[in-house]
Amino acid sequence: MEYRNLGASGLRVPALSFGAGTFGGSGPLFGAWGTSDAQEARRLVDICLDAGVNLFDSADVYSDGASETVLGEAIKGRRDKVLISTKMALPTGDGPADYGTSRSRLISAVDKALKRLGTDYIDLLQLHAYDAATPIEEVMSTLDALIRAGKLRYTGVSNFSGWQLMKSQGIAQQNGWSPYVAHQVYYSLLGRDYEWELMPLGRDQGVGALVWSPLGWGRLTGKIRRGTPLPEGSRLHETAQFGPPVEDEHLFKVVEALDAVTKETGKTVPQIAINWLLQRPTVSSVIIGARNEKQLRDNLGAVGWALSADQIARLDAASAVTAPYPYFPYQRQEGFARLNPPMV
Repeated sequence: MEYRNLGASGLRVPALSFGAGTFGGSGPLFGAWGTSDAQEARRLVDICLDAGVNLFDSADVYSDGASETVLGEAIKGRRDKVLISTKMALPTGDGPADYGTSRSRLISAVDKALKRLGTDYIDLLQLHAYDAATPIEEVMSTLDALIRAGKLRYTGVSNFSGWQLMKSQGIAQQNGWSPYVAHQVYYSLLGRDYEWELMPLGRDQGVGALVWSPLGWGRLTGKIRRGTPLPEGSRLHETAQFGPPVEDEHLFKVVEALDAVTKETGKTVPQIAINWLLQRPTVSSVIIGARNEKQLRDNLGAVGWALSADQIARLDAASAVTAPYPYFPYQRQEGFARLNPPMV
């Protein structure tokens, strides 16, 4: 397994990490992802650790905290061998203190997560959403205090816009507080919006990307083809409404390009889609998920080899879309390109 620094921090993370959203799954979304109990979860953790994958990502909203509880049980007795990443900010109840990132909510939510995980510290805490009702100074000072108290080691965000992340970084730097070192983002061959603003920001500010849904919300599993119905066992029947949208023609164009590379490499469609991401700037780790051992072992096969420059170029071309304003001038005009050379 390859290990990379998480952004500009000294934390070394594996190129592949494991998403624990399948642990203790319940409800229409997480139940469709997976329902691994503690015994099965421990087996999946064993396989990950054997392969060098030691970073496990969860969130307090995953199955109402059950994901964190099962993860805590699965790593019991080997806390020193794993890195725990979890997220909070989204609503966990109907009360006024059950959502957001106020000082009281963060302190309470961290303590509850520590109890569920069965540990006294979290390696990486990420804010699951931007809270416009809480001053950024309050958020950053609270996170810094939690780091100083030893409850957190590093902090990051998830699904922030560029200005939200940059303003947070600026306030932290002005006050000598710990800045964010990670941004958990959606990024795949089917959704490359991350490249327009957040990737350049990540490079400039030393914020590493943790990629969620690298297979385009389950669309790049190798089971979806042009002219064929959605497979009966696909989770998309239950979860498509929750995930990033994609037009059918774009999906099939990407899938056909992936199919061509599978014939050249002998690798599976998911392995190629993940390997492509591992070559992108600012990507520190790609979060893989698995409902069972077979899926996990296939995803683990995405490392230890590399796509050729020609194969990457063809996948780039098949997945490219016109950038939104104000980014499209950089693609179209030579003068802008000289000032802002492409990163990928």
